[in-house]
Amino acid sequence: MTPKDLFLTVRARTEEICAPLKIEDYVPQPVVFASPPKWHLAHTTWFFEAFILEKYLDGYSVYDKDFSFLFNSYYNTVGERTFRADRGNITRPSVEEVFAYRKYVDEAMMKLLQSGDNDFEKVLLIGLNHEQQHQELLITDLKYTLGHNPLFPVYDADTDLTNSTNEASGFVKIEEGVFEIGHHGDEFCFDNELGRHKVYIHEFEISNSLVTNGEFIEFIEAGGYSSFQYWLDEGWAWVNENGIESPLYWYKINGEWHHYTLAGLKKVDPNKVLAHISFYEASAFAFWNGMRLPTEFEWEVAADKLDWGVRWEWTNSAYLPYPNFKIASGALGEYNGKFMVNQMVLRGGSTATAEGHSRKTYRNFFHPHYQWQYTGIRLAK
Repeated sequence: MTPKDLFLTVRARTEEICAPLKIEDYVPQPVVFASPPKWHLAHTTWFFEAFILEKYLDGYSVYDKDFSFLFNSYYNTVGERTFRADRGNITRPSVEEVFAYRKYVDEAMMKLLQSGDNDFEKVLLIGLNHEQQHQELLITDLKYTLGHNPLFPVYDADTDLTNSTNEASGFVKIEEGVFEIGHHGDEFCFDNELGRHKVYIHEFEISNSLVTNGEFIEFIEAGGYSSFQYWLDEGWAWVNENGIESPLYWYKINGEWHHYTLAGLKKVDPNKVLAHISFYEASAFAFWNGMRLPTEFEWEVAADKLDWGVRWEWTNSAYLPYPNFKIASGALGEYNGKFMVNQMVLRGGSTATAEGHSRKTYRNFFHPHYQWQYTGIRLAK
């Protein structure tokens, strides 16, 4: 696919995700970590304007000088920005104007892409992968908003991203040895997948399937959320301080578990793969089950022998730099490196991940208490 076609495909997909929304759905921000759809639409557009068009397209005029302040996320190098918690307060510009902004930037990008200049190709690939990341966040953020609406509205009757089953079973055994970890080759990767390095891994076994709803219900019914001995200390405090009794979006109605999906409120199917689980819950379930979570290195070594891609899988690895990791100069150096503290690595991908976006070396990362992504559990021993 040419850079032009790839650009058009990625940009169109973001707007396709928004197609089922009502105008009122574009603005709310029920919690700090979930941004409104309107903000995602504008932020991903601002990225191309700020990092490509202003630098590479002669005579380019920014759409609105205030948009950098409104739609910059965390790039201190670029300038001041609105507080993350205030993104839901941005009732103006309107949704209509944000779509006009996207059109304005897309037309300028088409002019640049047709110019024959390829000096910006590396930044373009970062921008497209960045937008794919926001496509997934757009899905999970709008699910959080709709899932906390007391009417449990349907986003799309044909979209239930929790409707996954395991295609394999049993455990895969990996012999001890020295293995190379990290990205290699000419294909795109993020900087946190570099540099490639060797690690020693002891013999271990890793499950070829993910934990199901039914297996997790057994944990709940065995008193998993009321038994401190299964939990890390911070996890136990999180459970008690927040009254956590089940995965996110789960509700017990007339003695039966239900959960909110993008297709509406449904009964929990015990045979489907578990979703929306925090690292704390994943760790507690593994301990209760007499096993553990794999490290990110174990996961990567075993990945070619596993079925993966329906849930982001918590690993027992802190998000830290690889040997020889280098932070790029300029604003793009803020993309990953400065977040390497107090977060855990997830591997794989999910049913909400853009097609072709993930790979076995991809390192996703979140704080251990977050549940709103399509996260799951793979056990190791």
